[in-house]
Amino acid sequence: MGMSISEGAGDDDLEESHEINVTPFIDVMLVLLIIFMIAAPLSTVDLPIDLPTSTATPVKKPDKPTYVSIKPDLAVAIGENMVKRVDLIRSLDAMPDASKDKPIFLRADRAVPYGDMMDVLELLRAGGYTKLKLVTLEGVPDRGAVPPAPADQPKP
Repeated sequence: MGMSISEGAGDDDLEESHEINVTPFIDVMLVLLIIFMIAAPLSTVDLPIDLPTSTATPVKKPDKPTYVSIKPDLAVAIGENMVKRVDLIRSLDAMPDASKDKPIFLRADRAVPYGDMMDVLELLRAGGYTKLKLVTLEGVPDRGAVPPAPADQPKP
């Protein structure tokens, strides 16, 4: 609440001023502007991130999904059966319920380099399997906590 003193008024008659003092608001806005000007370029720096987690809502899992897994040692498996990369497409085609229209769920360990995962994706695409889905962990784990066990819910 502001007060003003006029020349003709006595000491006991102080009038209220009904004006808003915007100086503190402007000061705060200028400080925020400077902070954002400094912080914006810092947000474009590449930082290490953990891609295998997702907060997307889980999709319904098919009755008998086909999982292709890439282990940390870059070994490839279909379900629980280990296969060589050169035999991956042949093994998928030889499965009893094989279909190029059926989605393939790819699970890659967090330690697998991105290029190696893309090599497996390229093998699957070249073999005619174009409906590929990546499987991730549900939610974003706490950095200090032990990572949760992999979820059985595939994510698109």
